[in-house]
Amino acid sequence: MKTDADMDSLRWAVAWMCVTFTRGLSPEEVFTRYGADPEQARLLEWDAASDLPAGDSGDGMISLLRSGRIGEWAFCVEEEGGIGFGEETLAALSRGTETYSLATTEGIDVFQYWRDGECVEYFEPGKEHTRSGPWWDRVEAALAAHEGEDAGMAPVVALVLDHLGIALDDAALARPWPSLTLAEDDAPSAPLGDTYAGEGPVPPGTVEIL
Repeated sequence: MKTDADMDSLRWAVAWMCVTFTRGLSPEEVFTRYGADPEQARLLEWDAASDLPAGDSGDGMISLLRSGRIGEWAFCVEEEGGIGFGEETLAALSRGTETYSLATTEGIDVFQYWRDGECVEYFEPGKEHTRSGPWWDRVEAALAAHEGEDAGMAPVVALVLDHLGIALDDAALARPWPSLTLAEDDAPSAPLGDTYAGEGPVPPGTVEIL
């Protein structure tokens, strides 16, 4: 189980964020599958990237995306948005490979695992009615170990990073990585406005469209 020191080094994963980990892609391909133009990316440190205009622009939500590759895995950390846990984005990201998506937004935490364009596992930690797949028990145990610490999804991020055998702590993320902003309207279409049991995006395949 991860230690408190590990949580202190993953402050980026505590508040509103979405991160994806995809095997075998380059950062440029990650941006393309998000619906962004990789040629618009600039190599920026965390502080400089945070100065880019993001959030609610009045015309819609704009996400800040920072991507890189560590070993076999490409990551994309998203602030001020939720493009990276939409069905269309994850289907595109995981095409021909596999993707983990972890998101924490206002009142919604989501864990997803996709393989070759298909959702293998989806649940909202702590919400038993969404329970599915082998990751549920591991995620619940990781969160329980840090209950009351205001750790957000950081324990789950630490769990996945350990499973993948890579490190992406605050110091690593602060280094220069390809960064850009993307308007939600320009991303792959995803049914983020739908709800499942009154909360969160609908897990793929749970609703039949006639």
